[in-house]
Amino acid sequence: MAAPPVKVYGPAMSTAVSRVLACLFEKDIHFQLVPVNMSKGEHKKPDFLKIQPFGQVPAFQDEDISLFESRAICRYICEKHADKGNKGLYGTNPLAKASIDQWLEAEGQTFNPPSSTLVFQLAFAPRMKIQQDEGAIKLNQEKLKKVLDLYDTRLGETRFLAGDEFSLADLSHLPNTQYLIGTETGELFTSDARKNVSRWWNQISTRDSWKKVVDLQRGA
Repeated sequence: MAAPPVKVYGPAMSTAVSRVLACLFEKDIHFQLVPVNMSKGEHKKPDFLKIQPFGQVPAFQDEDISLFESRAICRYICEKHADKGNKGLYGTNPLAKASIDQWLEAEGQTFNPPSSTLVFQLAFAPRMKIQQDEGAIKLNQEKLKKVLDLYDTRLGETRFLAGDEFSLADLSHLPNTQYLIGTETGELFTSDARKNVSRWWNQISTRDSWKKVVDLQRGA
């Protein structure tokens, strides 16, 4: 008897949820996306808090296992299903894994803070009719420029962040960047000043796995 599909709780529009969905598509793992109406506070209800104690999305269930935090979920998926889909997504030896992990840390610690602030200010605040904070936008654009300058140097040495193959390190950058590309900050990724970043973004954003995530978002 086939195992039931894993469950991912949360809206596809969420950057953290879409990170997990992209990983599942890369690994060719069947899943069920379970809606969570955050505007109605469903993520703060007792049943949801049992699987995500911080009341955030995504939450993840694999039969009797529950996990939260999108990057941890992605690592779990890759380790459990090492022989499925993109087999090299999380490396195939200790050195490859360490390289991927260091760039995942860079994404979480240096790329995500300014890019998440900009996603909220530039993409979500207008939809939510919240006044944008121009000071926060300018400050975080400067922070992001410095990160992307470092990325551009790295991507002049290798095709992708952790080496010459697409990995979880690259995938983890897709959600925030997708939102920023359609804003005034998008030029930081596409300008001639960072040709290596531009080339990298074009390569990772046109993968079939990410196209499927974007299709889910558009259908939401």
